[in-house]
Formats: sequence, structure tokens, C-alpha cells
Amino acid sequence: MATWKDVSRLALALPQAEEGTTSGGRNRAWTIRKKLFVWERPLRKSDLEALGDSAPDGPILGARVEHLIAKEALLADGSGVFFTTPHFDGYPAVLCHVRPDTGRDLVVDRADDLHRDAVPLHDRDRAVGEALRV
Repeated sequence: MATWKDVSRLALALPQAEEGTTSGGRNRAWTIRKKLFVWERPLRKSDLEALGDSAPDGPILGARVEHLIAKEALLADGSGVFFTTPHFDGYPAVLCHVRPDTGRDLVVDRADDLHRDAVPLHDRDRAVGEALRV
């Protein structure tokens, strides 16, 4: 089961990761080397209008991805966890529905993908392995 506690633990297990808040100070955000890579991202009124009946209920995580091709791959993965809104058109980021049936393995896989270009491979593998032992 993926929870905000899981998200925080996995994000903070990465070398040089820090937890803070978004610029408005209302939502949690995680950075590596002061670069935002995942953040709490409640849906806005314009998001709800764009998504209509397909708008998920519950907590939403914003996540930077490597490039637009990676974004399209996540959106097509069939899990139903990843989605986007017009606000993120042309931007390498996805939204992720943090829900009870989101598998822990999926969170771990995506955590590794999300910070791939920010941390050397050997540090990343060690940090994710240590986070899984908790």
C-alpha cells in the first residue's frame, strides 16, 4: 500500500534529498540538490474541470520525469495511477494518484525512475535498497 509516509520515506532515502514545502508553503515537496522532483499536488478547479468524471479522489503526487517520452510511457503503463492535465502539457511531469491499492513496488520503481538523472547509480541503488528494508 502506498501512503504519504511511503512517499516521504522513499524520497528521503535518496542521497541529498530534502523535504520541504512548495513555494506557497501549503504542500509537501521533496528536492535533490534544490531541484524539485516530487511534490504534493492537490487538483485545482481547472484540473477538475478538465478531467471531469475521471478526476480521482484523494491525494495526488506531482512527479518530474526525465523527458516527455518517459511521461508518455508512464501515462500508457495501464496501472491507472498516472495521469496528466492540460496544465502539464509540454512539461516532463506526471500526476500520480496516491491510493491504497497503489502497489509498494510501483512506488519503488517510479522513485528510482524519477531521480535517475540526479544521483549517481551506486548511491541510488544503495539508498533504495536501504529504504526497502524498513
